[in-house]
Amino acid sequence: MIKVKNLSKSYNNQLVLNNISIDIKKGEFISIVGPSGAGKTTFLNIIGTIDSYDKNKNTSLLFNKIDLTKLSDDELSIFRNKNIGFIFQFHQLLPELSAKENILLPAMIGKFNETESLENLKKLTNILSINNILEKKPEFLSGGEKQRVAVARALINNPSILLADEPTGNLDSENAEKIHKLFKQINKDLNVTIVLVTHNKYFSKIANKSSVAVSTGKSAFYTQSDYDLAEAYHFTSKVMVENLLKDDAKEGIGAFLEKRKPNFKK
Repeated sequence: MIKVKNLSKSYNNQLVLNNISIDIKKGEFISIVGPSGAGKTTFLNIIGTIDSYDKNKNTSLLFNKIDLTKLSDDELSIFRNKNIGFIFQFHQLLPELSAKENILLPAMIGKFNETESLENLKKLTNILSINNILEKKPEFLSGGEKQRVAVARALINNPSILLADEPTGNLDSENAEKIHKLFKQINKDLNVTIVLVTHNKYFSKIANKSSVAVSTGKSAFYTQSDYDLAEAYHFTSKVMVENLLKDDAKEGIGAFLEKRKPNFKK
């Protein structure tokens, strides 16, 4: 479904993602976990085509065999609206629109068939149990209700993949638990591929793959596709220790202790 090869990203000459490769298959539920600053959200935005990456002849980004590196900005916008659903931590609902109008907004922008969109709306509102709030505006919704509306909006165009960035980060534990179960249901019942960024260990547990991000000065990202949760966290610890023993990390620590400027190798 999505194949990423040799992907890197820098901000102001600071390497954020370094030579990442990953193969995401249809129907998988993948979590990306790691410390702040490791590049998790940046990676999600890049595969969602809303952020750029460092141009490199060895880099490839394929979505259902479509080479996204060769599409123009306008073509990427059309592709994104048809194939990718986004869920953010802070909902991003338009306050002047009702819940129903917020959900249907991507369909209207993409000029999707109105009858099909309304049928999809009915199906999603039943799955998400939000039939009774469709006419309410966001200010009258709870945090959990807003997130359910955001999930419906992300799914209204029947995307191939759902990208979620800390979807429960702004919710209380009760509503977070409901969203956890909801994502599992969506993945199973609708066969939607899900990639999410999270600090929540429960999400990592219910995902059928675990992607691990670690960072030591230069950010590194490694995807672990065949490990269970315990093995994935053991692997993370191992990689972090190995990273600390690398030359750049040792030089950085040594320079700090000796109160001198580090001399990193190019």
